[in-house]
Amino acid sequence: MKSSTDPQPGTTGLAISAGIASVLVAVILVGLKLWALVETGALSIAASLADSAMDLIMSLGAAAAIVYAALPADEDHAFGHTSAEDLAALAQSAFIMVSAGLIGWAAALRLASDMPPQLASERQGLVVMVISIVLTLALVWWQGRVARRTGSKVVAADRLHYLGDLLPSLGAILALWVSSRYGIGSVDAVVALLAAGVMAVGALRIGKDAWDALMDRAADPAILDGIAAIARDWPGVRGFHDLKTRRAGSRVFVNLHIELDGDQSLREAHDIGAGLRRAILAAYPQADVIIHKDVHGEAGRMPPPPSG
Repeated sequence: MKSSTDPQPGTTGLAISAGIASVLVAVILVGLKLWALVETGALSIAASLADSAMDLIMSLGAAAAIVYAALPADEDHAFGHTSAEDLAALAQSAFIMVSAGLIGWAAALRLASDMPPQLASERQGLVVMVISIVLTLALVWWQGRVARRTGSKVVAADRLHYLGDLLPSLGAILALWVSSRYGIGSVDAVVALLAAGVMAVGALRIGKDAWDALMDRAADPAILDGIAAIARDWPGVRGFHDLKTRRAGSRVFVNLHIELDGDQSLREAHDIGAGLRRAILAAYPQADVIIHKDVHGEAGRMPPPPSG
């Protein structure tokens, strides 16, 4: 029988394609923005470059996580391998915080300077940033399609990250345009400072989510309520209790006790539990569901001690 930890047919290839596309786009953006930074000296482009470099690291981690998480459970990893996603995310959040701190410090020094350096080659910088936005939008469109078809939380999270990257890119375009049009170079440092703040907030969010998952925090309350509603209305289920969840990477592990008629056959009880499990998996494809069956009215009752 196929385990719920096994990859869904036809979805792993799509998810991997989204991971490869993410890595390729990140490599192109890093190269373009590095050239633009050398040409313009704009801190706002440096902030966008750092963000793209982190995108590359995160995209590599996401691609590796997709492949690694698709491995079936084994003797050493009975619940699968998805916690690797959280370990990678925790390391990435620390790297993002350091980068945000360095960019913010450089921007503050430039703002405090009596003679802030003027930007150069603004037109080349503008072209690079427009290209980066077009590539990012194309990637986000593809990731959205893949996430909807596969239910991959890794792809969905990577997509949200790239959507957030549009802000530093738009800020860099604004800074370059103002510098080219009005000769005001300080806007660049202000944009870089704001981008560093956005990066720091994102790093804290990513780090907190990864830490919560590593500490076996329960799933989102909306997921708990959804599972409870499915169990409550499922035919043959007279009650349920001990609904427990924990997260590991993109996977949500669910344990649920249902109460059934004790006079029905074992096959009938099995069919009720199996049908309920399929319904929960249909609603939450990334779940790993274990359902325990108890006799209604006897839930929690201790079994009699063995005779003799």
